[in-house]
Amino acid sequence: MDKLQRGRGDFVLLDCREPEELRIARIEGAVHIPVGDIPSFLPRLDADRYYVVFCHHGLRSQQVAAFLRQQDFPHVQSMSGGIDAWSCAVDPSVPRY
Repeated sequence: MDKLQRGRGDFVLLDCREPEELRIARIEGAVHIPVGDIPSFLPRLDADRYYVVFCHHGLRSQQVAAFLRQQDFPHVQSMSGGIDAWSCAVDPSVPRY
């Protein structure tokens, strides 16, 4: 999360939460693809890009990151602690739920 705090850099911030969660809290600039839709979005994703995947606390994002790596996306990480940790450590204006 330290690199995220310094600036987004050259990566895609991928929000894999459900639409209901997105209505509660969001990170500006993140791309939203619900976890269940990830497989159908694979053709639209660039395997050469760097992705940081997040969810509420980190469990779903770990699963999505593992799935993407299995699909030959080598540059994928899960954001530890999810949007909840982001709200605490980076941007307290992001609501916690």
